[in-house]
Amino acid sequence: MEPVIKWAGGKRKLLPHIIEHLPNDLQNRRFFEPFVGGGAVVFGLHPENAVINDFNKELYNLYMVIKRYPNALMRELKKPIYANTEEAFYAIRDLDRDAVAFRRLRPIQKAARTLYLNHTCFNGLFRVNAKGLFNTPFGKYVNPKILDEDNIIAMSRYLRGENITLMHGDYQRVLDMAEVGDFVYMDPPYAPLTATSSFTSYIAGGWDDVEQVRLKETCDELTARGVLWMQSNSSAPLITELYQGYNIHPIEARRAVGARAESRIMVTEYIITNY
Repeated sequence: MEPVIKWAGGKRKLLPHIIEHLPNDLQNRRFFEPFVGGGAVVFGLHPENAVINDFNKELYNLYMVIKRYPNALMRELKKPIYANTEEAFYAIRDLDRDAVAFRRLRPIQKAARTLYLNHTCFNGLFRVNAKGLFNTPFGKYVNPKILDEDNIIAMSRYLRGENITLMHGDYQRVLDMAEVGDFVYMDPPYAPLTATSSFTSYIAGGWDDVEQVRLKETCDELTARGVLWMQSNSSAPLITELYQGYNIHPIEARRAVGARAESRIMVTEYIITNY
């Protein structure tokens, strides 16, 4: 399976590095991913026993609709209203400007909107403003692949697995379920390398240093309970300091620092483990 959406900080290209540092007996452990995002890791590994969570309610709704109603979702996306035009894009994007009307949309319509906007907006960037309104502009792509039917069907089959659980909410509630012998992969919003490099706008409210400290304390609790965990994060000084007692594996990753392709540079990121 491939992720059905693009996501800020997605791990599709870094998956080989992540696999390199996974426990050898991962197949025998329950798998937790509390910041699933686009799901490159869980959908790439497709563990048979997994708990998947994200705080973003639109993303959670998309996965629930893919799980329960894949055919209805695909029929919805084939309607003319989801054309790859600027007029259609802004009409779909601005549906959330009317809170009452937006609440009346069926889950399938909301899921189709999420998938459509992700593939037609600029750079595939799911971004909301302080009011929680989607505000990424039209991407002007010639032929975006809005609908990948085979992948949606494959993902639906996986998510319907007997031991696959989908959740929505704060990561702490999910990780409180983890027990000795379980494995957790965490891909939280990264600590910024500079004052202007932070991006946490896929949910209203954002993420700051206080949240990074809270997550580290959660990692300490998981370690004390005998839970194995891996975390991806930036190489910011805060992260280096917080996790100095754990195993820090530096890797090189290509990240965008601007809108132009040539502005993508190599940066050092961390894979951190407690094993």
